[in-house]
Amino acid sequence: MSGERRVTGGEVRSYRDLLVWQRAMIWVEAVYAATRPWPSDEKFGLTSQLRRAALSVPSNIAEGCARRSTAEFLSFLAISRGSLAEAETQLILGGRLGYLEEGASNALLDGADEISRMLAGLITKLEERQQ
Repeated sequence: MSGERRVTGGEVRSYRDLLVWQRAMIWVEAVYAATRPWPSDEKFGLTSQLRRAALSVPSNIAEGCARRSTAEFLSFLAISRGSLAEAETQLILGGRLGYLEEGASNALLDGADEISRMLAGLITKLEERQQ
């Protein structure tokens, strides 16, 4: 995915330095692009719900990173994972309703899976640091 920048030496000065946040932002852009042609009668339904859930993923990463404690960050990362699962469910439904072609659906779901693994890794790392 393009638009990523690596942090040298593992130093994180901002949520923008987190690769998982960068990937999640790119994924949200892809969700927005994929839902643009969806039926207009879904504008306030599935389209809106999916976009809100997708946007919640990087938003909660950012908010949690800005909090004062690791425990708070972990809580926001858990919310981010929940929003990601919600968005995946809505993408699957979009595919079942014929709004997404299989290739587009698979690409978005693969991206979500990658972000989920990255979140799980970050959560594990932070939990280890707490002990």
